[in-house]
Amino acid sequence: MAAESAAFTPLTLPVLPLDDEVVLPGMVVPLDLSDAEVRAAVEAAQAAARSEPGKPKVLLVPRIDGTHAATGVLGTVEQVGRLADGDPGALIRGRGRVAIGAGTTGPGAALWVEGTRVDETVPDPLPGQVAELVKEYKALATAWLRKRGAWQVVDRVQAIDDVSALADNSGYSPFLTTEQKVELLETADPVARLKLATQQLRDHLAEQDVAETIAKDVQEGVDKQQREFLLRRQLDAVRKELREINGEQDGEESDDYRARVEAADLPEKVREAALKEVDKLERSSDQSPEGSWIRTWLDTVLEMPWSERTEDAYDIQGAQAVLDAEHAGLEDVKERITEYLAVRKRRGDRGLGVVGGRRGGAVLALVGPPGVGKTSLGESVAHAMGRKFVRVALGGVRDEAEIRGHRRTYVGALPGRIVRAIKEAGSMNPVVLLDEIDKVGSDFRGDPAAALLEVLDPAQNHTFRDHYLEVELDLSDVVFLATANVLEAIPEALLDRMELVRLDGYTEDEKVVIARDHLLPRQLERAGLDDGEVTVDEGALRKLAGEYTREAGVRTLERSIARLLRKVAAQHELGERELPFTVTDADLRSLIGRPHHVPESAQDPAERRTSVPGVATGLAVTGAGGDVLYVEASLADPETGAAGLTLTGQLGDVMKESAQIALSFLRSHGAELELPVGDLKDRGAHIHFPAGAVPKDGPSAGVTMTTALASLLSGRLVRTDVAMTGEVSLTGRVLPIGGVKQKLLAAHRAGVTTVIIPKRNEPDLDDVPAEVLDKLDVHAVSDVRQVLELALAPATNGAARTTPVAA
Repeated sequence: MAAESAAFTPLTLPVLPLDDEVVLPGMVVPLDLSDAEVRAAVEAAQAAARSEPGKPKVLLVPRIDGTHAATGVLGTVEQVGRLADGDPGALIRGRGRVAIGAGTTGPGAALWVEGTRVDETVPDPLPGQVAELVKEYKALATAWLRKRGAWQVVDRVQAIDDVSALADNSGYSPFLTTEQKVELLETADPVARLKLATQQLRDHLAEQDVAETIAKDVQEGVDKQQREFLLRRQLDAVRKELREINGEQDGEESDDYRARVEAADLPEKVREAALKEVDKLERSSDQSPEGSWIRTWLDTVLEMPWSERTEDAYDIQGAQAVLDAEHAGLEDVKERITEYLAVRKRRGDRGLGVVGGRRGGAVLALVGPPGVGKTSLGESVAHAMGRKFVRVALGGVRDEAEIRGHRRTYVGALPGRIVRAIKEAGSMNPVVLLDEIDKVGSDFRGDPAAALLEVLDPAQNHTFRDHYLEVELDLSDVVFLATANVLEAIPEALLDRMELVRLDGYTEDEKVVIARDHLLPRQLERAGLDDGEVTVDEGALRKLAGEYTREAGVRTLERSIARLLRKVAAQHELGERELPFTVTDADLRSLIGRPHHVPESAQDPAERRTSVPGVATGLAVTGAGGDVLYVEASLADPETGAAGLTLTGQLGDVMKESAQIALSFLRSHGAELELPVGDLKDRGAHIHFPAGAVPKDGPSAGVTMTTALASLLSGRLVRTDVAMTGEVSLTGRVLPIGGVKQKLLAAHRAGVTTVIIPKRNEPDLDDVPAEVLDKLDVHAVSDVRQVLELALAPATNGAARTTPVAA
């Protein structure tokens, strides 16, 4: 009890205030006695110690913003003397916490207060949780001290076992603020104080780790930049040495875009846009993605042939000779190109090369069936004009950016196909072939056909803007040739901007000339044969064109010639045939098999389609050109068949209506035509168009269906050598139709000798080649009665046939 009461004996001590500083028990600190308050407290303690045993005692109290803390530290003055800088000082050791009480009087000028020692005892042995806390604090303190290199202090900290002393040892930590140290001082419980010190040390180490990581990252970035800078400087030095070895000047460096732009022959607006981009490039860093976009754009602009133009060959006769030598037929296209060159020559002679910013380009649409030479014609036009030739395939293109280009901020952006074609040609006035323009599609990415409107408009294309270049590109001097198979598939607005030239197919004579002058020499070379080793006479070529192939173009004809030559070459290698060898029409069957398209007139009369009543031959136009179309009619048995009209063969609405009109005309006018119209009222009629898998539509089969029904009712056969086309009305008028030239060419290919057309289509015969008209007997009619009179063979008996006929 005496010891316990002694521990709590009140103390009367002089106050030594510490401004913005805290001393914890166990710490030994030097204090400067130059401060009046410090010196007064030390002198008062020394005066009091003369009457008491032991060292002078003072109360160390932190003072923050003029306010004293509620808890102080009992300190003993260990030594008074001089500090390192020569000023007077005192060495004071902290002994224990003191709770500050009321003020009192004492000797000297110092402030005296009463205080009570704070109990800081900890049970012995330590509980397990406290022991773990002590271990953790020592580990954290050791880690921090080792980072600072304070190895001697590590041993001293490890030697401290008292919980209170270990917690107060953190008072030496320089990273603690004054407020944190005051909090440690005022925490009386040693375990709670150690927890607080551990948390403060843990937080500091975490902040230090983050700071070290940031510093490391920054240092690595700086090192990388320095390394890259050094390597680039070395690379520049190597390039400079290489230029000196090659004798080049420093101004020729490829990366000097400003010098390249200023040296290039660019239009004024293009030069201004390029220099603006160069300014941006100079301001951007090497690592900026914008720099890469700008370089790619500048490279594209500098590679464009802004001032390059080829001189047109104004030898009109020479151009005509080139076209005639490379293509047989196609007179319309040849005349149009000749006209274009003649006008260009006259404009140039009169100084009218550029009028209103526009030059004299051309936009032609070559529409015709496959294989007639639309694509190869573009090369011939370029050859005749002395221009560069570029082909742009548009088949299957569905993205508008393919025409106008991408915005250059997109990844992988490219200029459109038109700009790339100009760049590939290397001149601003090439011949550009827009192949398969009718195959252009549209989807969510836009409509490429709409983007072509500006390209193919002579009033707009002198200021064409590609999304990638974003500068004006003059296309007014370009000759655009667009090819298409189906005219209806081209949008109306786009077709309106082009001059239409139809290629309706070749006659048999033209095919023979093409095969002899173009196809045969090319296939001889591909088969590895010399000109004199295999000869194909004209009769064989004519039979190949007339009976082995039936097409508007010459692709299948060329394949047949290639197959024929391969067969001869193989037989020669097998020792079965000697060369040289001449192929005649008699040799074709043994070499490549039987003909596939024997004309109806050449067949046995019993095997012809028109060998029975109710079958007529019509003419139609398909995507592959003109073709013959057979119409078959039959009447149902009155006991089993229902009255009415049945139509088969995948017919469109217009063709179904034509069949109804034909049937109605015969019902109303059958009596005057001496036909048994009663059969049409009581028995069902069936009209069928063979080749049922092929869709068919249009009004031009009206006269053919009328003739087939009239043949069926009258029992009179339709003449084998007659084919017909025309729309029929309810009154029997024959109305005009389209595609007369293609239909007559198809009739000529099929071996038909007599063709019936509407009277109002008679002017269209001017477009038909003369050699075809010479071999055809063309009748222009205005009434269906004339058609029946020409098409039906004379009756074999006086009575009309009334029994049903299976077509």
